Amino acid sequence: MSAQRARPKVPSSLPAPPQSAQHQPLPPLGPAAHEPPQSLPGDAPAAHVADAVLLRVRAALQHGIELRQRLLDEDDHQHLIAAAAVRITACLRSGGKLLLCGNGGSAADAQHIAAELTGRFSKAPRRGLAAIALTTDTSALTAIANDFSFEEIFSRQVEALGRPGDVLLAISTSGSSANVLRAAAMGRDLGLFIIALTGEADSPLRRQSDLCLRTPGSTSERIQELHITIGHILCDLVDAAFCPPAPAGSPGGR
Repeated sequence: MSAQRARPKVPSSLPAPPQSAQHQPLPPLGPAAHEPPQSLPGDAPAAHVADAVLLRVRAALQHGIELRQRLLDEDDHQHLIAAAAVRITACLRSGGKLLLCGNGGSAADAQHIAAELTGRFSKAPRRGLAAIALTTDTSALTAIANDFSFEEIFSRQVEALGRPGDVLLAISTSGSSANVLRAAAMGRDLGLFIIALTGEADSPLRRQSDLCLRTPGSTSERIQELHITIGHILCDLVDAAFCPPAPAGSPGGR
């Protein structure tokens, strides 16, 4: 086991969301909303769509906006995102690698972020960056789950691939996924720097991490929306560190 390392100061709690940002159940779809319209061509006006459907769409968009506003307004979020990007950049510059893991939608986020780094995020030229999603090798995942346990599908790969100075980005909306927690514990034992991406509730994963990005929101879908937003910000900051300055007037990325 490696010696305990000093961790960046992380807020012990986040302020309660304003009343307007509290998650309210979206309006139910009444029977009429499930009935096919008599006629609805591709360019049909919104008036042809059931009011309950439109109200549900608007409520979801409004709630997402309110949570993003909190991400913008609360300084701790911005400082921690910047600190995470700096740490990842330093790791990659020194020849290290970024490992990523998560389940379900978080697995998709891990793969998405890794692809932006090994491929490219913007159109500016840069070398490929060492990022590995531990969620993609089905042979490894099924072999480890079968021979050991599902809880070890990520920790076993961290043990095999991780080196001191590498960074592990551990993603869990609840912060309590057993296999992600085991990966973080293995990473700490091996001297990796652990960045956690969770919801705002305190969690075991926060306590296993060196730096925890706790996003506003109380439901998985909203938390995941902010997770990929943060993932894109991290990719943008890392990209900027490795890309030469773009000429004035040049087109941006996708």
